[in-house]
Amino acid sequence: MTLREEATQLLQELLRQNTVNPPGNEIRAANVLRDYFARDGIETEYYAREPDRPNVIARLPGGDGPSLAFLSHTDTVLADPAEWERDPWSGDLVDGEVWGRGALDMKSQVAASAVAFASLKREGFEPSGDLVFVSVADEEVGQGVGWGLRWLVEAHPDAARCDYAVNEGGGERLVLGGRPIYLCATAEKMSAPFKLRVHGRSGHASMPGIADNALVKAARYVEALGAYEPPQHMIPEAQGFLEAVLGEAPPLDEALARAAELNPMLPGLVEPLLSITLSPTMIDASHQRNVIPALCEVTVDCRLLPEQTPADAEPLIRAALGNGGYELEWIEAMGGTRSQIRTPLWDAIAGFVEGIEPGARIAPIACPGFTDSHYLRQAYGTVVYGFFPIKAMEAEFATKLVHSANERIAVDDLELGVEMLRSTAKSLLA
Repeated sequence: MTLREEATQLLQELLRQNTVNPPGNEIRAANVLRDYFARDGIETEYYAREPDRPNVIARLPGGDGPSLAFLSHTDTVLADPAEWERDPWSGDLVDGEVWGRGALDMKSQVAASAVAFASLKREGFEPSGDLVFVSVADEEVGQGVGWGLRWLVEAHPDAARCDYAVNEGGGERLVLGGRPIYLCATAEKMSAPFKLRVHGRSGHASMPGIADNALVKAARYVEALGAYEPPQHMIPEAQGFLEAVLGEAPPLDEALARAAELNPMLPGLVEPLLSITLSPTMIDASHQRNVIPALCEVTVDCRLLPEQTPADAEPLIRAALGNGGYELEWIEAMGGTRSQIRTPLWDAIAGFVEGIEPGARIAPIACPGFTDSHYLRQAYGTVVYGFFPIKAMEAEFATKLVHSANERIAVDDLELGVEMLRSTAKSLLA
């Protein structure tokens, strides 16, 4: 059996395990991985806060060199079968694509990581440092301590310890200026949502003059947030990306225009790398049609640049809102970590990309969403990159399928992922 066939069969089996979170039930996928590894005499360890939600660790011991982890997660978001053309848990192979919830996010990388790990062991690969397979629960929800990597690094600090790791969050292929560029997530923005509370005075909706409508008062603040243009900063990830696609990092005030000259869609990718973003997404006021609300709460999705904090952003937000009677409460602050860009892991991935097609190169990016990479960086100072190359499927199309109906991955891309992980391990741990 070829590695392509092996990875395809393993992915199909993983997709047939419903691990929608909540409730997760990641034990279903964990047992598939345990049985798969057992064929090659690989022992797996379960670390679980609750028995049905284990984190799976396998280790290929090495010498005293740097250690490398293949990091992934086995839970998925929900799927409504009524929206799908096929059963979301079918694992169907159709026209060279494997269908199912989690095919892109991220059971494909789970399967590729497992096959890369097992095949290297099978071939007698002797790494200079430990090669570790880490597949965790509860990435998609992970509130509080949770059941996944956040809990694992706190409860069992040595289980997932590593110097380098490859995770999700990048790998999209873009063609810019005639050159293929693969995005490599070396950092992530901080998710720092907040609530904006505006107070008024309730009253009967038929007599608005006797009340003070908090919803109406909140409207100007929502409009101000939507119109706000925050100050921009040339962070390392933006500089590295622009250098990769333009050959240089232009002055900050020219960056978006230069990007637009190369591709009209490019400013939409570059702009979030230069500043915080503020997106009002939810509003809660009166729950009765005929009652004027005394309180209006607006929830704002706020993303900060890597290593920024809510304390850094709050003066900017208050300046955008202006004076007025409102309250601002931060809900949480998650992520916002970064890894150095020029490292041996970068060189290993770059070398692979340069070998798969002429002129191809990788470019750093700060992932706008949250991933488990944060916990490894925070706990151990691990250099973590999000990278799983998607070449056969158009990047824009693949992005639309994540967390959506009819999610699927091309077998060509699954095979490419196996090759990338094997190549990275050989390059870094030879």
